[in-house]
Amino acid sequence: MSQQVFFYKGLHKVKVVTESEGYWIVEAQEDFEDYADGERVNVKAGERRIVPLHTLYQEKTLSSPIPEHVYELQLEKKVQKMVAEHEKAKETK
Repeated sequence: MSQQVFFYKGLHKVKVVTESEGYWIVEAQEDFEDYADGERVNVKAGERRIVPLHTLYQEKTLSSPIPEHVYELQLEKKVQKMVAEHEKAKETK
């Protein structure tokens, strides 16, 4: 048995009980809500679950932020350039 703590889906603390190929059996260290077969399930501390390996992380993480659209970034640069040119023209008058 492993004593190492992992984070299920990067948020919920779990301890690995059994390791196998593709799926691990983990024991919840805290209460949390999860979805199984399209239904919301309350998981209590101490309850064991079978989870895919790719849902476990070594450290607590949040999902990455949604990247801004490329067009919006280009437009923002263009506006900043226009403002800088306008201010420069204002100074020379």
